[in-house]
Amino acid sequence: MPDVNLTESRLTRASASTMATGSRTSITSTAARRQRRIVRTVVRIAEWWRVATDAARAAVRWAGRTVRPAGAVVVAAATIGLLLGIVFGWVEWMVAGTAALLLLAMAVPFLFGARAYEVDLSLTHERVVAGTGVTGEIVVRNVSARPALPGRLDIPVGRGLVEFGVPLLRPDQSTTEPLEIPPLPRGVVRVGPVTTVRSDPVGLLRREHAFDDVHDLFVHPRTVGLPSTSAGLVRDLEGNATRRLVDADMSFHAIREYVPGDSRRQVHWKSTAKTGRLMVRQYEESRRSRMAVVFAAATQEYADADEYELAVSAAASLGLRAVRDARDIDIVTGSEIPRVVKGRLRAIRHVPIVSPRAMLDGFSAVQRHENTMPVEDVCRFAAEANERLSIAFVVVGSAVPLARLRQAALAFPADTAVAAVICDERAHPRMQSIAGLTVLTIGTLDDLSGLLVRGATS
Repeated sequence: MPDVNLTESRLTRASASTMATGSRTSITSTAARRQRRIVRTVVRIAEWWRVATDAARAAVRWAGRTVRPAGAVVVAAATIGLLLGIVFGWVEWMVAGTAALLLLAMAVPFLFGARAYEVDLSLTHERVVAGTGVTGEIVVRNVSARPALPGRLDIPVGRGLVEFGVPLLRPDQSTTEPLEIPPLPRGVVRVGPVTTVRSDPVGLLRREHAFDDVHDLFVHPRTVGLPSTSAGLVRDLEGNATRRLVDADMSFHAIREYVPGDSRRQVHWKSTAKTGRLMVRQYEESRRSRMAVVFAAATQEYADADEYELAVSAAASLGLRAVRDARDIDIVTGSEIPRVVKGRLRAIRHVPIVSPRAMLDGFSAVQRHENTMPVEDVCRFAAEANERLSIAFVVVGSAVPLARLRQAALAFPADTAVAAVICDERAHPRMQSIAGLTVLTIGTLDDLSGLLVRGATS
């Protein structure tokens, strides 16, 4: 009997322990499910909030692009009028709010069809000279299956804007309009993208759609024809003899005694037979003419913008003549330097010289800079980048004194002929020589050709 009671007592305790464990497991499962429900609820609320905020931002952006100032006034009148009319029972305010709401509703259909067009923009020329205009045409076709209401096209041209009115177009109907761009200053002008504009007659709402057709119009600087010998100094394409002596070249100089390391092919046997010692030929180094054109880019080095444009045209004329003559040339100007590193950073810009078109395209993009190197430093960099220069032209404005020009000339090797071109629209053309530096002062672009001819003949 005691054993039976002991067994029953153990069974009872085991059953009680199992029931307690099951109860704790059930409580734990219920708490875990409750936590999962809370987490799912929080996640759903976060997703709904994100969707609502995205929709609100999209609505605000759409309203900012679509609702004009007059439309904003009408929206405010409709909201305030209906709100006050319903709350306080004011019939006049309710009528005003209803009228404003109807006016907005009638403006909405005018926004349809903004993407129904297919637009083709073409220009007769992609490159022109400064001061000349450009013509082209624009073809608009209705590609939808419904008639397209009248609208307007806006074509950005640089900082300007050209507008066209588009009539009512039936499905697959097109219209062609001529495009005339007025004379433009030098630079790279972006034409496009064409933008369709839909607006109601009152001007409450506006809808725009921009196409991808964009043209870059290169407006080249004015240039003047220069004589082929304008470098002054460049007589042929094979090279000019210099004072530097070398062991092998085309221009014979003298005969000297053989030293170890000389090539036996240069031995002069007749002189060797006469003297009884090995004698070798010595030559003057023939150097192909290499020219550098450096023009100042700092705003403070010019009196005004017109003077800078004259300098760009003068530098482009010199470079164009050299490229057409197939001469080695390097065209260098200063580059923009961030203000925070001014004085610690040096930067120059090379104008491409692959072809006359590429060179003029490069001149179209050059600009004056407030933060850039002075012309003396640009000359130093140009001299370091080009060995054995024959001649260097330094093109500057009237704000650069002669002392700085002489300092810029010292940056080049002693055997390099340096000519400074001072652009001063108020000065008379003249040429002078100062301490080995040839200074040309021009008031117009045509003065450059005459002065260079005079310098070449003298």
